[in-house]
Amino acid sequence: MADSRSIGLQQAQHQHEERSQALRALLMIPLMTPGHSEFSAVRRHADDLRTWFARETGWVLHIERDCARLYKRPANLIDASRGLPGYDRRRYVLLCLACAVLERADPQITLRVLGDRLLALAAESSLHSRGFSFTLQAQHERRELVAVCRSLLELGVLLRVAGDEEGFVRNGGDNSATDALYDVQRRVLAGMLAAVRGPSTWNPEEAPVTLDERLSALVTEHIPDNDDGRRTALRHQLSRRLLDDPVVYLDALDTDLRAYFVNQRGPMATRLCEATNLIAEQRAEGLALVDEDGALTDVSMPAEGTEAHVTLLVAEFLANRHCANGGDDTSPPSVTVSDVTLFVANAKKRYSTYWRKSAREPGAEQELASNALERLQKLELVACDGDAVQPLPALARFAVGETEIKRPSGKAQTDLYNAI
Repeated sequence: MADSRSIGLQQAQHQHEERSQALRALLMIPLMTPGHSEFSAVRRHADDLRTWFARETGWVLHIERDCARLYKRPANLIDASRGLPGYDRRRYVLLCLACAVLERADPQITLRVLGDRLLALAAESSLHSRGFSFTLQAQHERRELVAVCRSLLELGVLLRVAGDEEGFVRNGGDNSATDALYDVQRRVLAGMLAAVRGPSTWNPEEAPVTLDERLSALVTEHIPDNDDGRRTALRHQLSRRLLDDPVVYLDALDTDLRAYFVNQRGPMATRLCEATNLIAEQRAEGLALVDEDGALTDVSMPAEGTEAHVTLLVAEFLANRHCANGGDDTSPPSVTVSDVTLFVANAKKRYSTYWRKSAREPGAEQELASNALERLQKLELVACDGDAVQPLPALARFAVGETEIKRPSGKAQTDLYNAI
């Protein structure tokens, strides 16, 4: 009897760990194909995963034989750091046009045919009126199209059958030897758009006009007009931010969200951490769900490489400066981009032997400093406004110095990140 109980506990533990790994994989790869190692586990735990995401985040999980799609919707629409690496607005337009071509294409398509049909869509007057043009005549335009195709290959929308994209970039696909042939995975393609309401469902006279209105229209969800519906919406929004954002600061929340968060962040953190194997760091300024393995992040810190090392050095520099000033986040920023660039230039004298060759060139400190600040902004450790750099509370974890034990005082402590 004891042995059977032990086996049952081990099986339950294995099920929990496998379900947790599947959930974590979906958070990082919301559009998943059988080529991903966790896809089989996602299918095995499909019912539990659907129920968990619907209850905790309000996200819909759709699983089929050859595709799994978690329809994640961001809680923060003004965060410009999200998106595909290297993509600007122009490249996103090309991505949308390529998907429109593939939606109407045969099961197989060549890169040259894809480009030709995309040109017809790019010639729309509505795009020209907004300053968009695309001709495929220049090599850099063909390289843009190839970058979009490679993104679709990574997402599993396209599968390369034969050929190579580089020949198309050099020669424009004038002959079959410089072309590429793809299979179109329609089920994966159908999951590309994660919107509550598709753009084609709007009547022309009702369609939103500005970019902000359009972004909002894509993700606005119906909220029942009762107390329970509003509380559920608040919980879903906070859970989305905790799972998607590096840290949630109290002062970044509106009044209703802040009131709910203050009362419920402990139970919320417990539920989310139990399912995802994350660790909650609760402070007076907010809450972060931390992954010790560093797998559930687009920007790891610390990490390997020159940029990552410079980012860590800059973080330590800013954190020490911030703590030396008393950690007052309300005072005017005392550090500028020029200060950070000067610090990197001095650090180059000491650490450049560990950096790549190009980082040791004269003037490289400007690019290194810019990249470091961009990474720190994505991690919500600093905020940049023009030339001013404002450290945020969570940056204090990178401060190096003597441990300071803060005694409770009569008034509420409001800067606990500085006690890390």
